[in-house]
Amino acid sequence: MQLLHSINKKQSLLRALPLNTKEKKMEIKGSREWNFGVEEEEQGNTASAVTVRGVLNTLYQNIRKDDNNTPVDVVIPIGHGDPSNFPCFRTPPTAEDAVVNALRSANFNSYSYTNGLPSARKAIAEYLSQDVPNKLTVDDVFVTLGCIQAIEMIITALARPGANVLFPRPGFPYYEARAASSKLEVRHYDLIPEQGWEVDLQHVEALSDENTVAMVVINPGNPCGSVYNAQHLEKIAETARKLRFVVVADEVYAHICFGSTPFIPMGVYASIVPVLTLGSISKRLGVPGWRLGWIVTNDPDGILKKSGLTRKIINCLDISTDPVTFIQGAIPDMLQNTTKEYYSKIVAIVKEAAEICYSKIKNNPVIDCPHKPEGSMFVMVKLNVSLLADINDDLEFCLKLAQEESVIVMPGVALGMKNWLRITFAIEPSLLEDGLQRIEVFCHRHAKKQ
Repeated sequence: MQLLHSINKKQSLLRALPLNTKEKKMEIKGSREWNFGVEEEEQGNTASAVTVRGVLNTLYQNIRKDDNNTPVDVVIPIGHGDPSNFPCFRTPPTAEDAVVNALRSANFNSYSYTNGLPSARKAIAEYLSQDVPNKLTVDDVFVTLGCIQAIEMIITALARPGANVLFPRPGFPYYEARAASSKLEVRHYDLIPEQGWEVDLQHVEALSDENTVAMVVINPGNPCGSVYNAQHLEKIAETARKLRFVVVADEVYAHICFGSTPFIPMGVYASIVPVLTLGSISKRLGVPGWRLGWIVTNDPDGILKKSGLTRKIINCLDISTDPVTFIQGAIPDMLQNTTKEYYSKIVAIVKEAAEICYSKIKNNPVIDCPHKPEGSMFVMVKLNVSLLADINDDLEFCLKLAQEESVIVMPGVALGMKNWLRITFAIEPSLLEDGLQRIEVFCHRHAKKQ
């Protein structure tokens, strides 16, 4: 991968620098090398070297700054999904009041339970049960430190010698980073842009074998902005049942849908195949910093429990960090008191932003959007580098864009798709228009002369 090559090249240069005098003396005086350290071939040479945060940090470092280390222009962050930075996505007062009340009650100052506070688990079970046929219980819910920890727990629990897992391409790179740390083999199945980024189920069948333990499905789609219909979700469930693996349903963007296809949880099809649902309050309530997520077992036939996977998840949680107890304590009021009007307002804002994004992209010949976004806060666009004079790939495009225009866009190579870009539209509409206009000016500046 181009991105990994760039990272490895920087690390190789650092390793090539001579030892300083003190280090030389220690090397000479010591009778043998220290017993700790990372093998040279392991340094930055795995998928764990690529994360959204790591790529964004590199891009931000490329922004032009003045002598006081301040950006010379307003930075337009359309590379990652954090709506909380913008007033139009302000957290509802009901959620803020719930946290304040929980904190001041002095009832949530102690350690949490392994699975989370019973009151939080019950509230999450009731909240999610509204959309699935099988009523969820407290025992089905495991509260986590955001959805990132939910991913960590699931991947760790699934890992075993020789096992492999199927991830979507493009997808969310943290899955790969965690799988690399757990020595779990990753196989990528394709999504089909021209078919609304649906799963290529024939590719799934070709990739899987008797050691395939799970398939990750992200719906609504990050990074594609896709929303799967009932027929496609049922086909996914039937394929997973046929191939005998669990479906991990990443539904962080649940209900953030603004096209013609409504959101349907994968748990609706739990009678066909066991489903592990991952979710959080981060996006729908605009509070990623509150770090509250969950793992939910949609398993009416008890397959996950009989297989021992549920117990393994609990074992992983036993040795991990707990979510903050007063945030857990606020969950019942937060979920119960936040109004439908608030959710509808957020979806309307995202829909307006998606329309702006799509229309602006259509006016730029250098980038192409094969499918209008219908959900989440992202869209994937194809970069036509053949129209550019001095840019060879998506990573170079994003680095120069950050430097010249102070616009941050995620290169597709970080998500498994070279010469694509991921754009988020979960920002103030005026800023979004400004950012897309800067991209258009940038493309014109670097276009090949006719």
